Amino acid sequence: MMSLSPSLNSFSPENQNGISMRRDCRSGRGIGGPFLSKSRGVKLRKYHFPWSFVEELNPKLIGGIRRRIKITHHLETMAVDSMPPIIYAQLNYLLTHSPHSIKVEQMWSGSKNPGFLDRFTLAIPFCLDYIKWDVIYNAQFPLLAPDIIFGPEDESFRPYHAGGEGDLKPKNSLSDWNCKDPTKLLSLIHELRNLYMAYQKKRVGNVDDERLKFEINTIYSQEGIEMYMSSGFDKPEEVKFAVPLLEMDLNKMVSGSTWRHQQKIYLQVIYPVGRKYSAMTSAPRLKLVSTPELKTLFSIDDFRLPPWLEGMCMAEYLPNLEEILQSQIRDAISSIEVRRKFITALAIPFGRPLEADPVFCRKATFLACSGVFTFLVHFSLPLQFPRQQPALILQSSQHFHSPPGNEPIKSAILQDYPWSPRWDVAEMTERIFEYLMEECLNFKKYCNEVLLQQR
Repeated sequence: MMSLSPSLNSFSPENQNGISMRRDCRSGRGIGGPFLSKSRGVKLRKYHFPWSFVEELNPKLIGGIRRRIKITHHLETMAVDSMPPIIYAQLNYLLTHSPHSIKVEQMWSGSKNPGFLDRFTLAIPFCLDYIKWDVIYNAQFPLLAPDIIFGPEDESFRPYHAGGEGDLKPKNSLSDWNCKDPTKLLSLIHELRNLYMAYQKKRVGNVDDERLKFEINTIYSQEGIEMYMSSGFDKPEEVKFAVPLLEMDLNKMVSGSTWRHQQKIYLQVIYPVGRKYSAMTSAPRLKLVSTPELKTLFSIDDFRLPPWLEGMCMAEYLPNLEEILQSQIRDAISSIEVRRKFITALAIPFGRPLEADPVFCRKATFLACSGVFTFLVHFSLPLQFPRQQPALILQSSQHFHSPPGNEPIKSAILQDYPWSPRWDVAEMTERIFEYLMEECLNFKKYCNEVLLQQR
């Protein structure tokens, strides 16, 4: 979203005759002044800011957001000089270029100089969960390749098998280590993750469970499936599948999206490990999971999974699920334009927005005033718009809470106003405007009461 600070020159002059006049939203030029309240003679003025400014400046904003995203990968609070430069360059490259959302969980020092951080724990996405590996550098010898310590549950994971005497050792990212190449840590972690994926597939394939073997055979040809064998002393054995759904490129389908990673939806399927196959076995545990950023477009939590019928296998379940999901995703993308038209229609009574979400059209902020009382109107549009009405919050530009916060005074969330999803956008915006003519007086009274209590 792009915020443009208003100037006094952009305020609309009041119509001295008290006549209600509207702005020409198509041309972007102000041709009128205030609105006259039908009930109490309260004038709500609107201020004019060209929507084109938001669109023109948005790429600069996107660049800033991307820069901030890169900084916040657990390196934000770490000074550059707290790590040897070679190690820092490789870790930074890993976090900013990996297609997986890898995180740094903790960092510590293993050298005689505790000021140098040369060890850290990576949380690496795998099978809709995280595997945690310790990366051990040596700050005194930063030119050497790091050691990787896997989790205690993966003691049998041996990615690089030692050959016999005289055998040619296969080339890998450790044997081909080059400390001056910042991409090497990324290559090493990705190589190990791929080997770990093959290791888990082999473990699952060796499970003595006829039903699981049948399920694996029916979906083996599907690309991108990850499997994980979970076992332990205090928990039953079970196999987890992460099945990628839809072949749609969601990033390209949303115009102007700033998503850094490829957006995906997965079906998590969890089977308990048994010993005998039965057509009457219970359904596996199912859960739909998406990449976190996708929630700005589509609510996975609101999606109802179709029932798993008796005797059904995964290969029979997936096509129906994908068909329903694909239809709802397309509806969600179409709803962006519905929200955009609503925000555009708000400019008729309120003037151009100070701030707006030009990609998903979920938020917009307008500046209004009643007499000398100036305030902001924040609109938050739900994904289910127009079935669900927008949430409104009023924020005074003249009343502030006492120090130390000095935060502007805001109203509670307002949703108790006339609304019908069957109205056209012109009537929706007009009804909201009429409601705010009355509500702004209550909000002004509330602001004054807060100031009196603070004295």
